[in-house]
Amino acid sequence: MVTSRYLARECGKSRGPASNATAGRECEAGAARGLIAAAALIVSTGARADNLLGLYVGAGVGAGQLSNDNGRYDPFGYSGGFSDHDAAWKVLAGIRPLPIVGAEVEYLDFGNGSGSRGFYNGNYDYGFSEHPKATILYGVGYLPLPLPILDVYGKLGVARLQTDNSYYSATAACAVTPGANCAASEARFDQQNNRLAYGVGVQAKYQDFALRGEYERISSSFGDPDALMVSLTWTF
Repeated sequence: MVTSRYLARECGKSRGPASNATAGRECEAGAARGLIAAAALIVSTGARADNLLGLYVGAGVGAGQLSNDNGRYDPFGYSGGFSDHDAAWKVLAGIRPLPIVGAEVEYLDFGNGSGSRGFYNGNYDYGFSEHPKATILYGVGYLPLPLPILDVYGKLGVARLQTDNSYYSATAACAVTPGANCAASEARFDQQNNRLAYGVGVQAKYQDFALRGEYERISSSFGDPDALMVSLTWTF
C-alpha cells in the first residue's frame, strides 16, 4: 500500500493539471516495472554474495584413450598389448574460494576399450574388453592472468580407479584346427586402486557459465587411462 501511494503521488507530480488518468496509470506501471527490475538485481547480487566458496557444478564429454601395458592388467595370462579410444563422460562439482586456488570432485568414465586377439601363453585369447572409471579428488591451481574471462589451470589429486577387464580364452589347438568344437572360457579381472591423477585445462567464462577444454590422466602401472574433455560448468 505504501508503494502504491508513493507511485501515485510521484506520477501525480509529473502529470500536471492537463494529464489524464490513462497517462497516470502508464506512469505508475513503468515505475513499478523499474522497482521490480531493481529488486531482481538486488536478489541476484545477494545470491552471488552468499556463494563465498565459489561453488559450481558441471558435466562434460570427450574422447578417452585406454591402453594395456604388456598384459599387466591381467594375471591370468592375457599378454596382448593394445591402445583403443572410446567416448568418455564426466560429472563434477567444485569450489573456488580464492582466485588462484580451488578444489574439485568428479566422476570420470573413460569408456570401453577392445584388445587385440592372438596366441598368448599357449592359448588363443580374444574378445578382450577394458572399462576404466574413477572418482577423483583434485586440488586446482589457476594462473593469475589479467584476463577476467579466461582461466588457465592445472589439477593434481588422487583417484579411486576401477577397471573391469574380461576376455575369452581357448587352447591354441582349438583355434587352428578346422571344425574343432572347443568351449572357450571367460576370464574376468576387476580391480580397484588409489592412483595419482593430474590434468591441465583452459576455460572461457560468461556470466555464471564457463566452457572448458581439459586433458586428464590417471597414472597406473597397468596402463594409464587419459581423456580429452569438453565441459560446461555453472557457478551458483
